[in-house]
Amino acid sequence: MGLFDFFRPKRETRAAASGFTAEIMAAREAWISGARGIAELTATAQTCVSLWENGLALADVEGTDLLDRRTLALAGRAAALRGEAVFHITDEGLVPCSDWDLTTRNGRPRAYRLSVAESGGGRSFTALAAEVLHLRIGCDPAAPYYGTAPLKRAQLTAGLLTAVETALAETFETAPIGSQIVPLPDSAPDDMEKMRAAFRGRRGSVLVVEGVAQATAAGMNPQLGQRREDLTPNLKDAMAIEAMQAARDAIGAAFGVLPGLLNRATTGPMVREAQRHLAQWQLQPVAQLLAEEATEKLGATVQLDVMRPLQAFDAGGRARAMSAIIGALAQAKEAGIDPGQALKLVDWTKD
Repeated sequence: MGLFDFFRPKRETRAAASGFTAEIMAAREAWISGARGIAELTATAQTCVSLWENGLALADVEGTDLLDRRTLALAGRAAALRGEAVFHITDEGLVPCSDWDLTTRNGRPRAYRLSVAESGGGRSFTALAAEVLHLRIGCDPAAPYYGTAPLKRAQLTAGLLTAVETALAETFETAPIGSQIVPLPDSAPDDMEKMRAAFRGRRGSVLVVEGVAQATAAGMNPQLGQRREDLTPNLKDAMAIEAMQAARDAIGAAFGVLPGLLNRATTGPMVREAQRHLAQWQLQPVAQLLAEEATEKLGATVQLDVMRPLQAFDAGGRARAMSAIIGALAQAKEAGIDPGQALKLVDWTKD
């Protein structure tokens, strides 16, 4: 080996994808972000996210072929978890971006620095605002170019749900549930030790054996109170179940899901009303925002309709409404009344 070989740069090999470097970076990111937003891991939040994802995936799209089912599902999930979704417009379709940064003027984006995830490592590049499809919900007037997720807007409730579920999980994992203290008559120390060893580690059975001598030394009458003592924690007085249920209902309401949909005692009409509320007041406005953004960036009029594919909840009501409308139009025609003028009286137009 020559002298210059010591100064010659060596080829460095790094791990990619799910390698060691990626794991360290993910751990670092989790440490920086802290515990806030961890309610996304709960089943309640994931149920609401799935409703958003699947509801937008079923939307009817007119005016473009770029918004396919897969892209709509990604947009719904990203909007539910991050409050915004960014796609790079290419000839091959819409490419989802894992991370982005932007510059603005008058509160409107001008250029983006995008990061796209790849199997062998991500890549970053710069794109103009016209080349980027940016969906954002829950925008703040101080930063209208950034979206906020429902859990971000309800951090106190999300923190309560996280705290309650974490406390219950730790309780069921570490608490001596089903364990008991049983008083036994005094016997030889070796026999007592064998008795304790026989019960040790048997969760849900006797955990500690107490002799009469210990009770006498503690100042208690060994003839009184000879009963087993249960070590199971009293969760009923802690109101943990009630607090968790209230937090679950509040999280569902933040996502536009009526609490009755997740209630075990719900009925068919309540399920249909909850589905209608979710589609009309939550998913359709998000679809309209996405359609408006797509119309501006794709150069064609784009329309998204969530109500028609999800109308199974209102099939009976639509049938009754259709029958009533046909009857009213027939009566108006017989009476010589213009049906258009009659519809305007009840604010009913073609749209």
